[in-house]
Amino acid sequence: MLTDFLAALGTTLLSPWGLVLAVIGTLLGILLGAMPGVSSTMALAILLPISFGMDPHLAILFLLTVFVASVYGGSVTAILINIPGTPGSIVTQLDGYPMARSGRAGQALTYALVSSTLGGLIGLVALVLVAPLLAAAAMEFRSPEFTAVAVFGLVLLAYASPGSTIRGMMVGGLGLLCGMVGFDKLTDIPRFTFDSTALQGGIELVPLCVGLFGFAEVLKNVGAAGRSSGKSVMPAIGKVWPPMKELLSHWKTMLRGSLIGAGVGAIPAAGSAIAVAIAYAQEMRFSKRPDKFGTGVSEGVVAPESANSSSIGGTLIPMMTLGIPGDAITAVLMGSLLIHGLRPGPGLFANNPEFVSGVYSSFFLALILTLIVGLLLMRWVAWVTRIPSHILMVVIAVLCVVGSFAIRNTMDDVYIMLAFGVIGYLLNLLRLPAAPLAFGLILGPLLEENLRRSLILGRGSWEIFINSPIALTLLLMSAAAILLPLLAPWFVRLRNDLRRTYR
Repeated sequence: MLTDFLAALGTTLLSPWGLVLAVIGTLLGILLGAMPGVSSTMALAILLPISFGMDPHLAILFLLTVFVASVYGGSVTAILINIPGTPGSIVTQLDGYPMARSGRAGQALTYALVSSTLGGLIGLVALVLVAPLLAAAAMEFRSPEFTAVAVFGLVLLAYASPGSTIRGMMVGGLGLLCGMVGFDKLTDIPRFTFDSTALQGGIELVPLCVGLFGFAEVLKNVGAAGRSSGKSVMPAIGKVWPPMKELLSHWKTMLRGSLIGAGVGAIPAAGSAIAVAIAYAQEMRFSKRPDKFGTGVSEGVVAPESANSSSIGGTLIPMMTLGIPGDAITAVLMGSLLIHGLRPGPGLFANNPEFVSGVYSSFFLALILTLIVGLLLMRWVAWVTRIPSHILMVVIAVLCVVGSFAIRNTMDDVYIMLAFGVIGYLLNLLRLPAAPLAFGLILGPLLEENLRRSLILGRGSWEIFINSPIALTLLLMSAAAILLPLLAPWFVRLRNDLRRTYR
């Protein structure tokens, strides 16, 4: 395993374009992540079409460097102007911004960068150790098991969606319907095409993601034009390096946050936002000064940023081994693999082991380059936050249109992108999560094909799912995930009644 990793890393470094693309991806990731209103998902979505003409190894290298660097870039705006660049940076601003206001902006950025690098390395270790084992186990999966995996993933994505679980299920159901558009793979009969040739091939994941996460943000900013409360005052960067003793004293905080991030990130659809919230809460519990959190303590930056970066490795585990995206960003990344003819899942490890090693080495290189470039450009990258929003949105809109057209050189994909941009904007107005729609599109065909195949194998009997221990376990866990939130109020009332009765 180590030999394959080093060989892949050496190949990347020695290739004519490998290191160049990695550096460009890192720069673009940090710059886009540091722009207010541009999330990691959005950055990856608008740059995704650039990778279509690349070799698969170079494409994943470029996209992973953008991914990793944009996660750190999101902390720049959270710390300097109190605007989280990514969902995972929401918690970072609680202590990062007060640190910046007290004259420690540079130190807060360094804490975020170092913690992000260490967290990412621990996430990489988790990916390298867990992914091959899970992929080997998944090689034994048949149609009933994959059906149960798809159901479990859909339930978790709804359960982990921000706000109501029911709302997440509603949007996920819309994604399932989108996955049914086009020719039926078993009967070759067109469904939901409305006599449109553009829909006969189905709805492609990439234009959907570009519209849902990219163009929708443009529409959102256009709708919010004129309602800004004014310019944010950006504090001076000041001293960059904190005292080395103070930095090293946070190793336990970094380790705790990293382990939480990798573990939570591996849960399909959980994502970084949940990981950083748990890491922050746990650090408050372990801290000797929990009352100081929120006032500018360094632990309040270290814990969430460690979890934020380590969750990257965690989210790649279900995506690479089971074909289930860990979050919205890996859903976009999965679209790139599909464009290059690589189907994420257990077969990826069996049929393309050299590509898997390339993912590991690309992830490692992305972390190291983000650390180096982040330190070198720390004093200059902060000024990216001052780019006028209207200029930024025009550039993003152009990239969305050009990128969607470049997928298959047809305007059909542009129309699909624009349609889902409007849908994403409407979902935002209704306060509905957009990510479940992309998850539904990915998991819908997996669920439908394997469910129908299972019933064919079982001659129409549903007992085929009961006879499979793995499928039965996953289905029971799915049922529990749905029922427990519904039954929780009843259990609370029952417990309170029993306490009053037996006092």
